[in-house]
Amino acid sequence: MAESVKNKGWTVTWAGVGINLALGILYAWSIFKAAIETSIKTGGEGAFSWNTANLNDPYSLCCLAFAFSMIIAGKCQDKFGPRLTAFAGGLMVGLGLIWISTTTSYWAWVLGFGLLAGTGMGFGYSATTPPGLKWFPSSKTGLIAGIIVAGFGLAPVYIAPLSGYLIKNFGVNQAMFIYGVAFIVVVCGLAMLLVNPPEGYVPVETAKNAAGKKAAYNDVPWNEILKTMTFWKLWVIYFVGAGAGLMVISSVAGIAKHSMGDLAFIAVAIMAVGNAGGRIITGVLSDKFGRNQTILGVHLFQAVLMLASIPLVGGEHTAAVVIVLLATFIGFNYGANLALFPSIAKDLWGFKGYGVNYGILFTAWGVGGFVLSRVSQMMNALTGSMTSSFIVAAILLTISSMMTVTLITKKDKEEAPEEAIFQPGLGLTMADGGEKIQEESGK
Repeated sequence: MAESVKNKGWTVTWAGVGINLALGILYAWSIFKAAIETSIKTGGEGAFSWNTANLNDPYSLCCLAFAFSMIIAGKCQDKFGPRLTAFAGGLMVGLGLIWISTTTSYWAWVLGFGLLAGTGMGFGYSATTPPGLKWFPSSKTGLIAGIIVAGFGLAPVYIAPLSGYLIKNFGVNQAMFIYGVAFIVVVCGLAMLLVNPPEGYVPVETAKNAAGKKAAYNDVPWNEILKTMTFWKLWVIYFVGAGAGLMVISSVAGIAKHSMGDLAFIAVAIMAVGNAGGRIITGVLSDKFGRNQTILGVHLFQAVLMLASIPLVGGEHTAAVVIVLLATFIGFNYGANLALFPSIAKDLWGFKGYGVNYGILFTAWGVGGFVLSRVSQMMNALTGSMTSSFIVAAILLTISSMMTVTLITKKDKEEAPEEAIFQPGLGLTMADGGEKIQEESGK
């Protein structure tokens, strides 16, 4: 029985990875943007005719729709389960890509890629991590979360070169059609493997740990977490960490093109390896050293990289390998946020409303991506370089690091009374058989 349960947990985990590998097309936007920009400059029949200052708009709205749809998707995931939620997400992404494959219209791409596909990504993404975490003990929360979300970050490894091939041979519109059909098949198929554990199931290690030492309050509803200062600090920190990374990711192909020419997609693919690696490695580190401590290290490192980028990006003699390494480490630090914050949400607020709770926190990712990538594109168009963007990002990352220090020095969770015990299916109860302990985490 134990072996079958263990295998089921890993089946759910790898299905989540597969879904995220498909949905990670978002991170290949810089490839699509470069193709659209080339079409604008080349002109001719059927060419794109957008304002270059608006090139990031479909991507920015996609980030925003992705994030805010996570709240509704999280509610669906909590109520109807991950299978139906992910299936709906696959359909929306596929239909959005098929729509934009028929047009070069700016507004069609904003709505098709930005709104419809972005919402679908939120539905698919929201359904992958919760069922995976529920099958494993709390000591593996960071690891499992990191593995599942690594799929999303790793996607450009295959999407970048594949997109380059498809765009070169079929054009950007036909490439979108191929992706749309493929993603409906893949995401909707893998969605059938996403299942929650049976009711009352508690991983053996979690049950032993909860019975052998003080346990933490859990299962906090969304309306309660919004009243806490901890939530809002985490929201701002997530906003900065995600936004600073996304503003670079959305432009990495253009950054690399100066040094690497048509091989710029290699920088996108290698950056994706760093992105995925950051999710897994920092997930493991956070299990060992703490979530907030890991976030602090990641944000400080990212601030240093942003400042180091100023003399390197756009330099006349900057070697291609330097650009690749820079993109890889920036991707590593950005990816870390996507593993650490879902783990924090589970640690602080529990599983009962996890979909909604993390969905609300995840809006920071969407707002950060929308605001900072949009601001970055405008500053780049105005100044002709990314220097101003890197300076703004470094300042914000320094501020977020200081905010993280306040979380480290603060006791984030109250402990349950000494007499509390953990009972599968009941949660924290008093040893004398009294009423279930009221869950007041973060108040």
